[in-house]
Amino acid sequence: MNDTKNIANIFNDLSQTAIINVILIVAGALILIAVGQRTLGWLANKLSGKYRLYMLASVPLLRLLIIVASLVLIIPQVVEPTVANMVALLGAMGLVLGFGLKDYVSSLIAGIVALYEIPYRPGDWIEVNGAYGEVKQIGMRAVEIVTPDDTTVVIPHLKLWDQLIFNANDGGPNLLCVADFYLKPEHNAERVKQALHDVALTSSFFQIEMPVAVMVSEKPWGTHYRLKAYPIDLRQQFHFITDLTLRGKASLIRLGIELATIPAVSREN
Repeated sequence: MNDTKNIANIFNDLSQTAIINVILIVAGALILIAVGQRTLGWLANKLSGKYRLYMLASVPLLRLLIIVASLVLIIPQVVEPTVANMVALLGAMGLVLGFGLKDYVSSLIAGIVALYEIPYRPGDWIEVNGAYGEVKQIGMRAVEIVTPDDTTVVIPHLKLWDQLIFNANDGGPNLLCVADFYLKPEHNAERVKQALHDVALTSSFFQIEMPVAVMVSEKPWGTHYRLKAYPIDLRQQFHFITDLTLRGKASLIRLGIELATIPAVSREN
């Protein structure tokens, strides 16, 4: 009972002016966050490459700075900012949050860690727990990605603690695409490799400054070719893979190369 009274005593008697100040601070913070997100998102869409990614990555950082500044302004309005009062307030908040909102707070903390370690940024293409898509927004609790099927997936930052996070471009403007080809083993491998290499070089989506690689591996059912190249823009990756696949298959057929049929038990290999 005494603890409750002690905690209650650390709060100021809120005057009408203090209440209005708190409301104005909260409203101003919300407006700044909304305007900042909209403005930076608009500017990012006008840019391309790494500049677009840098602009998108600044959105969650701006939001965090606004929230921290708002809390700094609000706390003196409701609490006498002495060391004893702050320790008592933080202790009470820790008990409440620790018991009642453990997972939510863990996601918030993971969100702050994500802003520091940067495992993903807006504009990155990531895969978490089987969900793959472009990072559209990083909130305080969760990250939103949009899949190639235009489905929004909300992933709590809590996954950062115990899940593998695959980042295809890691904040950069380049993303490696892979087109797979499965052929019967009776063929001229060098000829096929050169043909697939030429397919990538002549694609309208190909980024000419980046290298092309053709990887070959033998399987019990035939030969597996992996054509690796980079598109001009990250958002073109699926069009690029489709173009490589269609034109690569047509090129192989013209060469008289037979495509292999993969047995069901071997598909994972």
